[in-house]
Amino acid sequence: MATTGTEPSSPRGPGRRRRGPGMMEVARAAGVSQKTVSRVVNGEPHVSADVRDRVLGVIRELDYRPNNAARALLMGRYRRIGVVSLGSALYGPSTQLIDLERAMHRVGYSFAVASTLEGQGGAGIAAAVESLLEQGVDGIVLSEPIDDGTPLRLSADVPVVSLGEGVHLADAPSTVVRADGVAAARIATQHLLGLGHRTVWHIPGPQDWWTARDRLRGWREALADAGAPEPPLPADGDWTPASGYAAGRSLAQLPDLTAVFAANDDMALGALRAFAEAGRAVPAAVSVVGFDDIPAAPYLSPPLTTVRQDFAAVASRAVDVLVAMIEGHSHPAEPVDLAVELTVRSSTAPPAF
Repeated sequence: MATTGTEPSSPRGPGRRRRGPGMMEVARAAGVSQKTVSRVVNGEPHVSADVRDRVLGVIRELDYRPNNAARALLMGRYRRIGVVSLGSALYGPSTQLIDLERAMHRVGYSFAVASTLEGQGGAGIAAAVESLLEQGVDGIVLSEPIDDGTPLRLSADVPVVSLGEGVHLADAPSTVVRADGVAAARIATQHLLGLGHRTVWHIPGPQDWWTARDRLRGWREALADAGAPEPPLPADGDWTPASGYAAGRSLAQLPDLTAVFAANDDMALGALRAFAEAGRAVPAAVSVVGFDDIPAAPYLSPPLTTVRQDFAAVASRAVDVLVAMIEGHSHPAEPVDLAVELTVRSSTAPPAF
């Protein structure tokens, strides 16, 4: 697990870490009051240039951290939000993390992140949460896409907003803000069925990701609602073009295949390559829909029809809800599911019967 943050100490647990210099030590070394140090730290007026320079010099000399526990005690809050996120360069998690940081800056909060690794499960998430609490945060966003299928129970005394599955906290409020992946997969599948395809094959993502499970569920629901047969699934993909290519090579051998919904755009990209190599033209022979609307999607050959989820909107809503919780306001009792939209391009068309 990797963490980033600016504070080595916290009032949450005596003895957990070596205590750094406090505001009293800075004030004593600079020959000023603690109130003056506070004014310098917080950028307040009514401090002469000489005094400000002297205090800042002592802060640098003692390696005093302005945003540590002393500031939290003075201001009542850390003004910092922690994020638990999978340590991954995949488009979804990395984009969501960037948008969360921007949303926090918009509302005047700083940002700390604790990263998990695939395979750590609930224990890795719990360790990441504990790391953030030790740094000092007012609330936590759980932007963790992987679980082991069991309810997640955490120990935290600050509010938590999850961007996926619900979380159980004993001592603080929690809620869920997310893009509606089930509805999104239904929309993608219904689009293909609406074009006249008898059924739709699916390239699934890894089923320890709740997003992959949501998309699989939405695909199944759309087929059932339409009375369309449910084709067998290829092996689970891993979100990469290589896994989409492997699934596409297998699917390309099916003579009755006319439509495919891939659980993300990168796997759809791999499938497009496999269909081209097999002589199955897209969309003349096979229609393909992806998910995410990655920046490359409009420039593929052909341009990819895909479901667009607004990562920035999810991040903004999640941070607004969390800040309201931090400030003691009410929070949504039910999950907040944000709408997604289908972007239709040239990779889908009616089947050629």
